[in-house]
Amino acid sequence: MLTQKTRYSMLAMVRLAKEFGKGTLMINEIAESERIPKRFLESILLELKNNGYLGSRLGKNGGYFLMKNPRDVNLLEIVRLFEGSIALLPCTSDKYYEACVHCKDEENCAIRGTFKDIRDYTFDKLAATSLDMLISGVQALPAI
Repeated sequence: MLTQKTRYSMLAMVRLAKEFGKGTLMINEIAESERIPKRFLESILLELKNNGYLGSRLGKNGGYFLMKNPRDVNLLEIVRLFEGSIALLPCTSDKYYEACVHCKDEENCAIRGTFKDIRDYTFDKLAATSLDMLISGVQALPAI
């Protein structure tokens, strides 16, 4: 299950993607339109800025803006930034792999195989879904 922080970060990024190239959005605008608590949003936007996704400007016309084109940012990047691994089991993770203490034969474990398939589909779906696609309503991969 995704944390609220990850959900809010995706909502904020989609909102900022809708305004890509049009200037900045103030935190208040994003918080109100996406129903995100302002204090929580501030820390999310700062983390996104520190990781190169957002820029900011101070002053009268200040606020946040998306640094990358929305077609170049996918959901996988956002989920990994805030969640770490997308795998449900550590033994199916590529980046955060941990051996399973319950498996006698990890390569032939039916449970691991099923969860690896889920991880692979989730990875592919998130990697193939850009912010631009979310704005336009295009599906990246067919549903299961």
